Amino acid sequence: MTVEQGTEIVIESCNSRWVFDSSRKRFKRIVKGIDLDPRLTSTGWRPFYGIEIDEFSDSFVVHLDPQGTRLLRSWRHADDGTCPQCGEESTTELRLEELRLGARA
Repeated sequence: MTVEQGTEIVIESCNSRWVFDSSRKRFKRIVKGIDLDPRLTSTGWRPFYGIEIDEFSDSFVVHLDPQGTRLLRSWRHADDGTCPQCGEESTTELRLEELRLGARA
């Protein structure tokens, strides 16, 4: 999928909302499912140099530098209850003790 200049794109992944401002070549991510001030759960605007959206696999790749050597890859979330990425289970918060127990197992 080609992204036209001057278009705002919003992509929902399993744990974030990705907002792309193609006219200014910047994006930010907003964490979903947390009832806090959006300013506390969002990244600042960051530059991007391209985005590739695969309509068949629901994956997308964000180019973070002009050379295409720094990339972020993620997948769109399927809201119909059949999300192959998360199985409808969004990323959840874990206590530090739970992480320690998992690392020892």
